[in-house]
Amino acid sequence: MKRLIRPATWTAAVALLILLVAAVAARRRAPAASVAPPPPEVSVLTVAPETVSARYAYVGQAAASLSVEVRSQVTGVIVERPYAEGTDVAKGALLFRIDPRTYEAAYRSAQAQLANAERNLARLKALLGARAVAQKDVDDAQTAFDQAQAAVDQTKKDYDDTFVRAEIAGRAGRALLQLGARVTGSGDLLTTVERVDPIYVNFSPSDQDVLSWRREVQAGRLVMPQGPLAVQVTLADGSVYPQTGRLNFTDLALQPATGTQELRAELANPQHLLLPGQFVRVRLLGLTHPGAILVPQRAVQQGLGGAFVYVLDAGDKVATRNVIATAWDGGSWLIAQGLAAGDRVVVDGVQQVAPGSPVRAVAYQPAADSGAGRSAP
Repeated sequence: MKRLIRPATWTAAVALLILLVAAVAARRRAPAASVAPPPPEVSVLTVAPETVSARYAYVGQAAASLSVEVRSQVTGVIVERPYAEGTDVAKGALLFRIDPRTYEAAYRSAQAQLANAERNLARLKALLGARAVAQKDVDDAQTAFDQAQAAVDQTKKDYDDTFVRAEIAGRAGRALLQLGARVTGSGDLLTTVERVDPIYVNFSPSDQDVLSWRREVQAGRLVMPQGPLAVQVTLADGSVYPQTGRLNFTDLALQPATGTQELRAELANPQHLLLPGQFVRVRLLGLTHPGAILVPQRAVQQGLGGAFVYVLDAGDKVATRNVIATAWDGGSWLIAQGLAAGDRVVVDGVQQVAPGSPVRAVAYQPAADSGAGRSAP
């Protein structure tokens, strides 16, 4: 005989099963407690104004400090050229010799006429004392003597001019007329002699640079040194010229064709390392920016509104700050506006931050930054 299960027992079992299923489902649906990620670590530079050297560099061209054109004052055939082209010559050195025979003959003839005029004048003066001749005869003889003396001086000069000499010490250039060529006068250029020690370097800042200098000086953001500006020259291979030069000329007006102001520096050139026409890089020395703010290049970001940096507030939360970067100094930007002393600028880790987000700040270490290369003031 089968035993019947009571309804009450069935009801209790079903209720117990439902409770167990609900407990399992609730346990599966219960979310795990969320753990917030730690704030990202960023390196932070605390802004501290300092004095840095101002960097102004321009393309320059070397030029001889003195250049003299060699021309003949007399006509004739070139019979001698004793100098070697492209070598240094002393002042007064013989460069060309013009055929002297015509001028030598004229000089001797003038000397003979002078001697005759001198004898005639002496004879008439003696006769004048005896009242054998008139005073007019003596005066005419004196005039003839003076004219003969002038002729001697002129012919002597013409003869001396057949020796074409260097007017200055320097380097003599290529001969433009060769042996046997005829010189027709001073219109024919024979060669040039250039002095290259010292040597000049000409360069031309734009009118914008000149205006910027004046405004920076008036605002106290640029300090000029006392006396002439020093210049440093860099050669085409990147090496620095060993001699430092001095600015010795500033044009009073801008060049209307280029809108630039011509400046000129003078440098010692004992080894003739710089040659006329050579292009170099000229940097002005001694100008400084007092109270300048420098931040590493990678800290300055570019957005639609221009340059900006990420800064931290007192709670180490990130905010953006618009800045104006005006010049490049080694591995850093010179910030003209937007930052002040004490501001904390994010240098490394800018990819991990967003405005308003907290970060963990560590001090920026310039020594570990291989790209930082600031110039000494």
